[in-house]
Amino acid sequence: MKSNLTPGQISMAFQGALELGMIRDKDTAVICYDMDFLEERIRHLISLFPASALHGLAIKANPLIPILGFTRQLGTGVEAASLGEVNLALTTGYRPDQIVYDSPVKTMAELKFALKKGIHVNIDNLSELERVKYLLNTIRSASTIGLRINPQIGVGSILESSVAGEYSKFGIPIRYRRKELLAAFLENPWLTGVHLHVGSQGCARELLVEGIGVLYAFVVEVNSLMKAGSREPVSIFDIGGGLPISYRHEDEAPSMEEYVREIRKRAPGLFGDKSAEELSHKVTASPRHGGDDLATDFRIITEFGRWAYTNSGWTVSRVEYVKRDPRINTAMIHVGADLFLRECLNPKDWHHEFTVLDRYGNMKTGQDENPCNLAGPLCFSGDILAKNIILPRVEEGDYLIIHDSGGYTFSMWSRYNSRQAPRILGYFAGGKRFEVFKERETLEEVGRFWR
Repeated sequence: MKSNLTPGQISMAFQGALELGMIRDKDTAVICYDMDFLEERIRHLISLFPASALHGLAIKANPLIPILGFTRQLGTGVEAASLGEVNLALTTGYRPDQIVYDSPVKTMAELKFALKKGIHVNIDNLSELERVKYLLNTIRSASTIGLRINPQIGVGSILESSVAGEYSKFGIPIRYRRKELLAAFLENPWLTGVHLHVGSQGCARELLVEGIGVLYAFVVEVNSLMKAGSREPVSIFDIGGGLPISYRHEDEAPSMEEYVREIRKRAPGLFGDKSAEELSHKVTASPRHGGDDLATDFRIITEFGRWAYTNSGWTVSRVEYVKRDPRINTAMIHVGADLFLRECLNPKDWHHEFTVLDRYGNMKTGQDENPCNLAGPLCFSGDILAKNIILPRVEEGDYLIIHDSGGYTFSMWSRYNSRQAPRILGYFAGGKRFEVFKERETLEEVGRFWR
């Protein structure tokens, strides 16, 4: 499966948008999604896991309702990190049992709402566990419930997106609170799930697999105790998301197929590979826990967001001005830290590839004698999307393509300087058919935000 849209594919789609009038003079910047690419990616993900798996695509990566509706029709679920995201999912038509609610700061009212609706809830901490226990004694609920556990297996190359180190603000640390974790499952029969998330983008595949393996060994231990007491086993295993993608097209993206193969080796019972348990020396919790303890039909939950959405989207901005200094050029464009916050504030870890198109959508070639800075429209000096990059000669009226921007971009839109949010398009058949997913924000809509 291809990892990225090529500059040629994007150029053709952009030309199609121009010909169909989908990019107007007032559309100084537009976000576009190749919906065929997105569909192929999601169908591929679904094909690699058991049919019972719930693929809870992370709403925080892309909350656009037209896209949420599109992925729902493909058979996905969603992962919600706030009550607002839960509401987006319900509004889009997701059933409660297709929604995974993961906020680490759920209020009593929010928990009550989710439990009454029958939404799957992942408890973040022991205090929240007590709240859920109290609520389940007062209301009827069809919710399934899991407990988020920090496997404490280390951090990746991007500290800010790693959440399974010795310390994490998320979940319950398995080494420090193992006794309390065991008690939680033994004392609360309604607690039938576990949840982990190692991190996003900067975490290597091996680190993700190790986190799953640590939690799997814990579940083996829990289920052997459950079996001894004739109790229902832990049967829901939420592996989180986090598999990295490729922002630099010369770098090979980690393979989802290989990731699944490694999970099956490390945690065979999750896929029903009961016989393999006897051969796996890494997952055995202790000598007394054997393969029979895993006679459980697990339901896997995944929470991919960046992997699902990012490579399907791209952003185009008109180049408004070009400043030419003796050693550097500066292309002034219409998006910056408002849309690419991480990239502007932490360019060491977050970056994109760029393509320059002329005003007709043709790719420009060659190389300018000076490197170029890409400067955004916001009134602070750090609003620079990229520095000292080599590009063809950029002219006023050209268009700059920012690749792989379909996730964690518009969902992080900043209201600083009260800029109008751009038009967002979805397209099919390589750019022969377009739909407006979100219209360019009007000045009146910007004003209403501040009232």
